[in-house]
This record gives sequence, C-alpha cells and structure tokens, in this order.
Amino acid sequence: MQQLINIDVPDLDAALAFYTRAFGLHAGRRLGGEVIELLGGQAPIYLLLKAEGSLAAGAETRRYARHWSPLHLDVVVLDLDAALRSALAAGAVQEGDVRSANWGRIVAIADPFGHGWCLLQFLGRGYDEIAG
Repeated sequence: MQQLINIDVPDLDAALAFYTRAFGLHAGRRLGGEVIELLGGQAPIYLLLKAEGSLAAGAETRRYARHWSPLHLDVVVLDLDAALRSALAAGAVQEGDVRSANWGRIVAIADPFGHGWCLLQFLGRGYDEIAG
C-alpha cells in the first residue's frame, strides 16, 4: 500500500512557501494549475488549490481558519527545538507547550491554513518505550 497526502489550501504559492520553509520539503511537479507535489518526506504531499467556501465533504464547506479534525499529521524530526523554530518562522502557530514523555517530545502547531500538525522527536527507543 502506498499513501499520498493531500492538503487543501486556498493559495498554492503561499502553501508552497510555508511547507518548504517549515518542513524542509521541496517542490516536485506542478500538476496543472491547481496541484503542487511536495517531496522530501516518506510520502508525497499534494497541495490542492480549493477555494474557501467551496463544497468539501457532505454538507461542509471549506474554511481555512483554525479548525479541528480527527485527523492530523505528525512530522518526525531529529531536533524538536530547531524544527519548531523553523515552523514558527515560516508562519506556523504553536498550540501549547512542548511535552515530554519516555518515548520522546511533541508539540502541536497549526499551519497558516488552519490545519493541525504535531512535531515529534523520538528519544531512546521511540514508541518501543511504551509498546506492550
């Protein structure tokens, strides 16, 4: 199975600038005028140009203010403090303190398009520290 990550954004150029600066990704292909492929992670990310207010899922319409979703993405980094500085400099908003656990450190952020992310730094054996 292969995963592809699709992220709706209202402005492709602003999204490209954010994700390349915040997460160190780089542009792959432009697919027409409404999709940009981002590479550099384990799964490609596709930025999809979708207007605010356009029909999303069900009766929902797209909105790019901060919103909650039961799905978010984690970005695993080697240095959480440096990654957080880069994300904030690119326009992310930190949501809460950096939290530590026996498996690592984590901090929640929001991108400029209202999507939630977590930056995650594994320590020791990572999730194996808590595996049964």
